[in-house]
Amino acid sequence: MSDLLEIKNLRKSFGPVDVLRGVNLTLHKGEVLAVVGDNGAGKSTLIKHIAGVYHQDLGDITLDGSKVDFASPKEGREAGIETVYQDLALADELSVGANIFLGREPIKKLFGLFPTIDNQKILEETENLINRIESHIPPKAPNVAGLSGGQRQAVAIARALYWKAKVVILDEPTAALAVMERDNVVKLSKLLASEGVGVIYVGHNLVEILDVADRVAVMFQGQVVHVTRSEDTTQEELIKYMTGFSETKVA
Repeated sequence: MSDLLEIKNLRKSFGPVDVLRGVNLTLHKGEVLAVVGDNGAGKSTLIKHIAGVYHQDLGDITLDGSKVDFASPKEGREAGIETVYQDLALADELSVGANIFLGREPIKKLFGLFPTIDNQKILEETENLINRIESHIPPKAPNVAGLSGGQRQAVAIARALYWKAKVVILDEPTAALAVMERDNVVKLSKLLASEGVGVIYVGHNLVEILDVADRVAVMFQGQVVHVTRSEDTTQEELIKYMTGFSETKVA
């Protein structure tokens, strides 16, 4: 696998608190990289730097071979980084299709003169996308407010897939989901990777992590202290690194 995203010596402090203390991490094209760690380990701060929410004090982020320094999440999205946070950031009052195309709606000319949103194309593309991800989302639902948590996750992931994101960050994507819906999110994460997307999967459920991830990176006190292939580790070993009871080991 080729390198898609590289993070070198990333450092961030909030006042006197050093939150990131020299993070080094690499994400490959077409892989699911899980990032785990106890509360306060720096996971959320790290992904917010990648997405353009925060700006690092020191260190470099390289995307597809070029250094990037996003001034905002909008710049991150334009560069191909999509983030699905726990709160999902969907517009509840809008339809599935409107959420997928939000801000990037296809336009047609009415009577050959007047530009207007092409709602028929949005509906057709949405139906094709839902079939592609094999989801049970009703494409004609008037809004997403009535969808289940798993269906809302599927909408957010489908949006990233449709717009050909390079990197998709999933922040605790299965929190508060039923077992069947968690399984579907895992399936969609693997689908993204199979299409060449680099997936960063932040989570706490180690059984789930070892199922979905190709590699696992463990954070402890603002650093990546352990990186391993999922097939080469166990829950017990990951917990030792998460709690600081093993020496740093990066593969």
